[in-house]
Amino acid sequence: MRRFWDARAREDPYFFVDDRLDYRAPDLVRFWASGQRDLDALLGALDAVVGPQDVALDIGCGVGRLTRVLAVRATRVYALDVSAEMLDRARSHHPDEDNIEWLLGDGRTLAGVPDASIDAAVSHVVFQHIPDPEVTLGYVRELGRVLAPEGWAALQLSNDARVHRRSALARRLWRAARALVGRAPRGLDDPAWRGSPIDLEQLRAAADGAGLALDRVIGAGTQFCAVLLRHPQPRLIG
Repeated sequence: MRRFWDARAREDPYFFVDDRLDYRAPDLVRFWASGQRDLDALLGALDAVVGPQDVALDIGCGVGRLTRVLAVRATRVYALDVSAEMLDRARSHHPDEDNIEWLLGDGRTLAGVPDASIDAAVSHVVFQHIPDPEVTLGYVRELGRVLAPEGWAALQLSNDARVHRRSALARRLWRAARALVGRAPRGLDDPAWRGSPIDLEQLRAAADGAGLALDRVIGAGTQFCAVLLRHPQPRLIG
């Protein structure tokens, strides 16, 4: 995944973060504005709010499209990505934000994020690109480690297996020919772009094993399924 996303960052980081943009001709005003809209849509659907005292986590931050919004709303943000090239660009876009800690992830864990430190975690259009669902479930288990008591995670993932299937040969050849001459993006048939769907019962089991509750599910069975995981408040004994 790191090799794939580093290559995409060199090719066109904005398109591969938000493929609603024109390839190699990004409207950066639209790009940054869409970060707030997409974050608000995700959190609004799940009835989740980032507060000014919260420490937030952006999983798969890319160039910081959502991180920028979180940094305004939260007291501190951990922004994690598997691509060093994406993080280099993220830092260049946010030289003055001193409440963001950019973390190079290992592609499997949330290493670098302290235990029980996160009040609000988000991930948007990230997990749907991970080629192995076990990796995504591993991140869910890691959220059990990093979420503080009463902390939550709002995650977008895919439940629609159809969108992850390999394209027909003719379409792959057409894409490859256009990519060779720079008229289309590379890598759209790579497993690191096609990703994988997540079974909600497996997600629930992973969350349960990590001490998390699957609090809410919106859009089950679609590519844009949103889930809210919560870390329950510890019980008082005595």
